[in-house]
Amino acid sequence: MSTSYQPAPTYHVLVVEDDPITRLKLSGYFENAGYRVSQAGSGVEMREELAKAEIDLVLLDINLPGEDGLALTRELRGQSSIGIILVTGRTDTVDRIVGLEMGADDYVTKPVELRELLVRVKNLLWRISLASQSEARQPEVEEDSDILRFGDWRFDIPRRKLCCGDQPVKLTKAEYEILVAFVAYPNRVLSRERLLNLISHRVDSPSDRTIDVLVRRLRNKIEIDPKAPEVLITVHGEGYLFAAEVN
Repeated sequence: MSTSYQPAPTYHVLVVEDDPITRLKLSGYFENAGYRVSQAGSGVEMREELAKAEIDLVLLDINLPGEDGLALTRELRGQSSIGIILVTGRTDTVDRIVGLEMGADDYVTKPVELRELLVRVKNLLWRISLASQSEARQPEVEEDSDILRFGDWRFDIPRRKLCCGDQPVKLTKAEYEILVAFVAYPNRVLSRERLLNLISHRVDSPSDRTIDVLVRRLRNKIEIDPKAPEVLITVHGEGYLFAAEVN
């Protein structure tokens, strides 16, 4: 039975899954939901599909022949800000954390609940669309009021641009959202629970380490020495503090 949600016809989902039955099941479901869907059974086929057309979101199985989904996630994230949702049969929390560290936006575990997966896809594409619209609406001349600065960094929130001097730094959607949360509350300790409430990137378990993963990823991008952070400070037993002066 078709769902009532009809996404924009330009939304193109790529299902990367080596099991043909699962691949057809996922593809058929999203086609019925109104999406344009392409399929791939391996990393090689995934690259071929990406070269053929513009893809908005990849549903990526972790257990693939040859190159696994984690390595492919790192490759995709290094090249673009495409939406990535990992679909995995692994229940080990470490695998999920590694997937997020590689740059995935979200993950679901098998057996997949298709309605839940549709909601996750819908929400991620909605965030991607909002970011694109925000960039398109920006004037050619940047307004200082739209730009926050801390240390050597310049953070243009509406345009989702983070730069150190003239060097831009790519942020995933989840990294962008948590940095927005931090700069909104500088020099204040924010608990993990508060940070989860401030961002839209959520996962299943209330005891997850999503915030720790995102903070670690941000440290690797903005700290001089990520192992001795001076901006994103851990306050043991309480949470994190953004220690830079924001202006």
